[in-house]
Amino acid sequence: MPRYRLVIEYDGGAYVGWQWQDNGRSVQQAIEEAIVKFAGEHPRVQCSGRTDAGVHAVGQVAHVDLTRDWRTDTVRDAINAHLKLGGDRIAVVSAHLAPPAFDARHSALKRHYIYRILNRRSPAALDFGRAWHVPRPLDAAAMHAAAQTLLGNHDFSTFRASECQAASPIRTLDRLDVERIGDEIRIHAAARSFLHHQVRSMAGSLEQVGCGRWQTSDLRAALEARDRRRCGPMAPAQGLYFVSVDYPAELMLEK
Repeated sequence: MPRYRLVIEYDGGAYVGWQWQDNGRSVQQAIEEAIVKFAGEHPRVQCSGRTDAGVHAVGQVAHVDLTRDWRTDTVRDAINAHLKLGGDRIAVVSAHLAPPAFDARHSALKRHYIYRILNRRSPAALDFGRAWHVPRPLDAAAMHAAAQTLLGNHDFSTFRASECQAASPIRTLDRLDVERIGDEIRIHAAARSFLHHQVRSMAGSLEQVGCGRWQTSDLRAALEARDRRRCGPMAPAQGLYFVSVDYPAELMLEK
């Protein structure tokens, strides 16, 4: 049974998140329904990291097993054709044959996210729903300096959603960089895995540093408190993007 590795992008504003849910249409549901229409099968599409309602992706990775040995370009184009017919804002960017040992979630070495802040007085027009609009001035350099205190292995309970189901709040944060590009501030985050709402919680707390309400010492104290009540206001979902995933080189070879 061939296994296909899919790279997927989507506008999360149209969905209740990646995973099937009872309260609306999900990204997983849309892709699986498209596969049913072209392949006549009902497989489960497994992703590298579930995203919440409103969160976007430009490089989500998933795998799916199909009984027929389809050409990879056929898998990509057929899924996209049915997604387009259904009016879905989802695209399979690429499809490749993967070795049986490849697992989109469990084989991942590192996951990369970007959080976008539109930092200007005027609201978003072209980026409406795709960035967090913060009209007050933010100091990106101060945000970056403070962000470095969160790097490494820590108990991230302060930046963890109350409904997070992870067995442990301990995570190793490999990257948390903040840069300004014109009117946009980008927060780059990378780790093997994240807690539920961790990136949005860190982004919201860094915004407090950027506007001068917090200092680096306040962010460090919030981390060390290991208390969700010490977190800054959580940044909205619309600014968060799942960017890419790193895997072992041997699992990226086509079968």
